[in-house]
Amino acid sequence: MTTIQVFDPALCCSTGVCGTDVDQALVTFSADAAWAKEQGATIERFNLAQQPLVFAQMPPVKAFLERSGEEALPLILVDGQVALAGRYPSRVELGRWAGIAAPAEAAKKASSCCGGGRC
Repeated sequence: MTTIQVFDPALCCSTGVCGTDVDQALVTFSADAAWAKEQGATIERFNLAQQPLVFAQMPPVKAFLERSGEEALPLILVDGQVALAGRYPSRVELGRWAGIAAPAEAAKKASSCCGGGRC
């Protein structure tokens, strides 16, 4: 099974969805990650403020931080390989990496009159 690892910048809590001034990108990603987990995806999140040792012990993450700095986070690894940096993935991206269809994609496939062929 695919493992998606999210290396967040320093956040006030594990998801960053706390306090009075919440970043909408974090709210959206938290909802998308919860959806993907419900579909069976394996997603791990690491917060630079709370788990700095994890960042230092993973070679691709350490190299990324040395090259780009923490302002380039978040960093997303899929099975240990860099898949995305600088923004949070969409629900479609999470689904693709985890091998699950996002709701919109599933609906398109189910409603096709031609079963994937040309009408």
